[in-house]
Amino acid sequence: MSGTDLVLRSGRFLDPATGDVVEGDLLIQDGTIAEVGEVGATSAPSVDLGGATVVPGFIDAHFHAYSTCLGGLELELRPLSYVAVNATRRLAAAVRRGFTTVRDVAGGDPGIASAIDEGLFLAPRYLYTGAALSQTGGHGDPRPGDLDLCFGHGHMNEVVDGVDDLRRAVRDRFRQGAHAIKIMASGGVVSPTDPLRIPQYSAEEIQAVTDEATRRGSYVAAHAYSSEAVVHAVTNGVRSIEHGNLIDEEAARVMAEHGAYLVPTLAPYDSMSRRGAEAGLSPVGQAKNAEVLHAGRGAIELAARAGVPVGFGSDLMGDLEDDQLQGLRLQAEAQTPQELLRSITVVNAALIGRPELGSLSVGTPADMVVLSADPYQDVSVLWDDTRPRTVVRDGVLIG
Repeated sequence: MSGTDLVLRSGRFLDPATGDVVEGDLLIQDGTIAEVGEVGATSAPSVDLGGATVVPGFIDAHFHAYSTCLGGLELELRPLSYVAVNATRRLAAAVRRGFTTVRDVAGGDPGIASAIDEGLFLAPRYLYTGAALSQTGGHGDPRPGDLDLCFGHGHMNEVVDGVDDLRRAVRDRFRQGAHAIKIMASGGVVSPTDPLRIPQYSAEEIQAVTDEATRRGSYVAAHAYSSEAVVHAVTNGVRSIEHGNLIDEEAARVMAEHGAYLVPTLAPYDSMSRRGAEAGLSPVGQAKNAEVLHAGRGAIELAARAGVPVGFGSDLMGDLEDDQLQGLRLQAEAQTPQELLRSITVVNAALIGRPELGSLSVGTPADMVVLSADPYQDVSVLWDDTRPRTVVRDGVLIG
């Protein structure tokens, strides 16, 4: 997808990886940052930024390209052709907002990844886990308890029990190009039959998954809300905790001790509290959402005090995906502007093993967002979509 050479002139280039701000120009060659500072005369086309502030492209570490609704069997079993076409719309919208990389932690496959790599449609860099792994009756099992239904595998979740079957499922995901593995390690808001706080999967099952991922040079992300579920996951090898709303100080300490990351996802709870009923959230789901709605900001503060790296994820399902930028507004209530910008760039880049995506240094990919103000002085510019922004993805101006 790399574009031709391009010069961005008269900008303020804010690199959250170093804290440095360079005023001047930036030269892009073949999708890579070639010079930052003073760029001399060149035949490359140029854009005058007029003093605008440039930051690295945002990274969403908890994205759902394949979500067509809030949950249930419809989410899992709609024709894949429809799901894929809808995913192109969701991905294009994300990159236009400034998210130049997304990690899809329940879905994705080699087909859509190849289409992105070939430039068949506008999209961020796309890292996927394939369908998340869930125990029977766990967060990824969409069957209501009062219906006699069969379900094994859908577009976003697969029900897999037992050490041997889990090993086989993990190996098959890596065969299909998965970036990492996602498991469901506690109950969830939209799942119909599982209590929110109780840990899911046995220690032996989680260890089997993390063992396979580690030997592949990868890692495991786990959906987990409560302290007991988080500790259960982390002490059995999980690296990335998704949500974590209900952690306490001890759980945060254990996360730090094991080198785990927290990927908070504040947007969906706010969205579901405002829009959930009209979007189809069940009464059970509404009650669960109320339990975690106001706890997420406190979890971020607990994790940061313990030394846990705090990233960012949106986790928006169905029609709620247009609230993606609102997740930044909500996370700003628990972080300084500097911390928030690092979460969506430096920290998430380290989490996914691509630190170069969180920097504006020479030699790094030319993924960036041009903002109308300095986010350290006016943090709302990160999420205020009424103000102009220009996105550069792999050296290509998106607008």
